[in-house]
Amino acid sequence: MAQLSDDCFAFGGALTPAAEALARLESVVYPVAETEAVSLRAADGRILAESVTSDRAVPPHDNAAVDGYAVFFDDLASGAETRLPCTGRAAAGHPLGRPAVRGEVVRVFTGAPMPRGASGAPGPDTVFMQEDCRADGGCVVLPPGIRRGANRRKAGEDVAAGATVLTAGRALRPQDIGLAASIGCTGLAVFRRLRMAVFSTGDEVHEPGAALGEGGIYDANRYVVASLAERLGCAVTDMGILPDRLEAITGALDVRSRDHDLLLTTGGMSTGDEDHVKAAVESLGHLHFWRLAIRPGRPIALGQVGRVPFVGLPGNPVAVMVTFLRFARPLILRLGGCTAIEPAHYRVPADFDYRKKRGRREWLRARLAARPDGSLAAEKYARDGAGILSSAVFADGLIELPEELTALRAGAMVDFLPFNEMYR
Repeated sequence: MAQLSDDCFAFGGALTPAAEALARLESVVYPVAETEAVSLRAADGRILAESVTSDRAVPPHDNAAVDGYAVFFDDLASGAETRLPCTGRAAAGHPLGRPAVRGEVVRVFTGAPMPRGASGAPGPDTVFMQEDCRADGGCVVLPPGIRRGANRRKAGEDVAAGATVLTAGRALRPQDIGLAASIGCTGLAVFRRLRMAVFSTGDEVHEPGAALGEGGIYDANRYVVASLAERLGCAVTDMGILPDRLEAITGALDVRSRDHDLLLTTGGMSTGDEDHVKAAVESLGHLHFWRLAIRPGRPIALGQVGRVPFVGLPGNPVAVMVTFLRFARPLILRLGGCTAIEPAHYRVPADFDYRKKRGRREWLRARLAARPDGSLAAEKYARDGAGILSSAVFADGLIELPEELTALRAGAMVDFLPFNEMYR
């Protein structure tokens, strides 16, 4: 099970810059220790636990890159057509079956092994595309101008024998699994899935579809968080909505901390008489509030129940989504064994003006829109409130504005973080 040392999140004093908080997360959190072997078909999205080294070259032999004719380059006339007899045929999985000799053409198809020469001598080294040639009886007429070695793939062109093709800590994608298959792997060693428990609290919070009394709201946050965590490969336990009673919250946290790697909640972290999460966590471990210099979502509760990490996100749904993606996400990836935890940033022009407070990092919901010249620009949602979840539905991603920026003018370049980059 993933564990933390005591007080690993402890901070004090003024608001903590976002970059410092992210660096702190990376330095104190370590992956779960357990690994498992899975088949290639079950490896998509998993975190690789052991690097993969190839014991063979890919492709294993020189082969034709096109349908056409394999020839010895030295048999070609210089500056004129060459006419040679076509005396053999090779296809993928069906080599020529005999040594090739000078003065002949071999009909080859894409992927066919290049014919070998006699007695260990080099074989044909150049392939003409079939559409550049013409058949004439039993011969083929080859045009001038081709370079030596054209349309020939070398053995080991993709992977050299002994090369490390996949490194531990990588979140596996379909192309990674395909590369593993190409060197003969049937399975991979991966970190086991992170076990994460998600819950909400509040007597005003109800399951979607339930009858709402005055002041009641539907629980959107738990669904957002659980879906995001599952996209990151977590095995999520939905703890539902806990009542505003200290003993119920304490009991649920205690039980779930025994068989989970991470506990996460949204809301319920204030100091009112009905906000019991803080007291429950403190009775079982430690709670360290990070007051981050960010917008939205300044208060983020990080702590531990025993030695199991606890994350308390803000209550407003947009703040929940932003702080999950920028702070809970790297924590989850790091616990799960992933080494690349920072999402890609793309520089794009903004199509709007904006003012912000110095010293605070901000995230705006935006989408990329085509301009009249065909280029893309970031279009911001009209309203910025942390409770407007429809802004995240409108958006393709987040614009991240640095602390030192105070005024943004249309046309200025900004960092754009696509949602699809952060959902894995």
